[in-house]
Amino acid sequence: MSNNPGWVYTEKVKQHFLNPQNVLNVSEEEYKPDGVGIVGSTACGDMMVIFIKVKDDRIYDLKWKTYGCASAIASTSVLSVIVTKNGGMKLEDAYKIKPEDIVKELDELPSNKIHCSVLGDKALRAAIDDYFKKQNMENPYSKDFASPIVCECNNVTEEDIKLEVLDGAINLETLQQRTKLGTTCGKCIDNAKDIMKKYIDEFYSSPTFKGK
Repeated sequence: MSNNPGWVYTEKVKQHFLNPQNVLNVSEEEYKPDGVGIVGSTACGDMMVIFIKVKDDRIYDLKWKTYGCASAIASTSVLSVIVTKNGGMKLEDAYKIKPEDIVKELDELPSNKIHCSVLGDKALRAAIDDYFKKQNMENPYSKDFASPIVCECNNVTEEDIKLEVLDGAINLETLQQRTKLGTTCGKCIDNAKDIMKKYIDEFYSSPTFKGK
């Protein structure tokens, strides 16, 4: 962590916040992305847009815009570096990036800011999905990202629960409001509670989270 008592983040977070990498500084029309992913909303908090360019199944360039806090900006900045270094990451590998990978690259984030790292990987997957859609192709990697279904009535997976916990849903009521989990037959609630507890313990048991 930074030695500055007024700065609660690591030096890497500070660097990427103060000097963000790969921010889109031209219009989307001028940049001409191959895929665009949008997540979040300015009405309810952080919003992120990721633009990718693809060649030979690699993301050779990535630009982004975000409306959010220091953690959201730093998370997206470091994600853009991860994806584009060494000639660009393969689409398959980029699609598998998780919030924990982003946090690890930043050394750590305060536990109450982990949710900011969720937006980046979501927006990246959305951009890759958009790329395949524009190519009139089925995304061959989305099936590999499949997660066990917890709530069959509303098609809520364990990965959905994990991401919602990362995004601050640390009680059943909030999770149900966001996903409708357990609001039909209710048979999944006990299992969902256990899954929630597992991820709450993993991500929020200490003041900071270092990723994996």
